[in-house]
Amino acid sequence: MKTYIRRRDTNDQLIVLYGGWGADENVFTPLCTDDFDFILFYNYSADEALVLPEMKVYRKIIIIGWSLGVWAAEYLSLRTGIKPDLTIAVNGTPIPADDRFGIPLKVFEGTLENISETNMEKFYLRMFGDKKTYMTNADRIPHRTIKSLNDELRWLYNRIMEQTEPGFRWDYAVTSENDRIFPSENVKSYWEKEKYTGQIIVPMPHYLFFRWDSFSDFVSYVEKSKKNRRSKDVAIRADAITDF
Repeated sequence: MKTYIRRRDTNDQLIVLYGGWGADENVFTPLCTDDFDFILFYNYSADEALVLPEMKVYRKIIIIGWSLGVWAAEYLSLRTGIKPDLTIAVNGTPIPADDRFGIPLKVFEGTLENISETNMEKFYLRMFGDKKTYMTNADRIPHRTIKSLNDELRWLYNRIMEQTEPGFRWDYAVTSENDRIFPSENVKSYWEKEKYTGQIIVPMPHYLFFRWDSFSDFVSYVEKSKKNRRSKDVAIRADAITDF
C-alpha cells in the first residue's frame, strides 16, 4: 500500500482520496492545488504498511472513494482514524465484486487471471471512456508494473471475499451512466437503497475527474447538489445542476 501526501502549513482543509485498482498519483495530481492538503491511498497490498502523516487540526476533512477505493475507504477507515465531515463515493460500491451491486464476479475474476500490458491498455481506455478522452488525458495514465497490478488485485480480491457487512456512511454517491468498468445499473441499484446517501447521476465515464479543474471544484459541485434534492431518496440528474 502506498501513500501520496501534499501539505501546506496554512491549509485548513484536507481531502483524502482512496484510489481504485491500478491507479497511482499521476491519475490525481492534476486536480491538486495549494488550497488544500491532500492524501492519496493507492496500490493496496500487504507488502507495505499503511503510512499516515502527522495529523493537523482541519476545519474540514473530505473523504472521496473512487472505484474500488469506495470499498478500500470502508476497509481502512478504522486503521486510519481519519474522521471526515463529508464523504463522497464515486463510481463504486462497498460490495465491488458482486453480480447485483458491483462488478460481476466472473468479470472480476477474469480480470485477475488475465493481467497483461495489452489488457491494461484496454482497461485504461475503458476507464476514460473512449480513445479521444484517453489520448487527451495521457498524462494521467498510471505508471505501474504488471507485477504490482497483479499483486494488488489479488490482495483486493482476497480481502473483498472476506468482507463483513458495510458500515461506513457515505453522504453522496456520484454515478456515471457511461461507466465501462463498474456496470452503472449495478451501482445505481446499490445507492438507491441507501436512504442516507444522495446519488448524483452524471453522463460521464468511469474516470470523470477530468471534467473539473481541481478537487475543490468537484467537491463544490457535489455540495451544490443539496439544493437540488427534493428528498433523500431522489437521485439527482447532472443536467439539473449544470451543463456538461
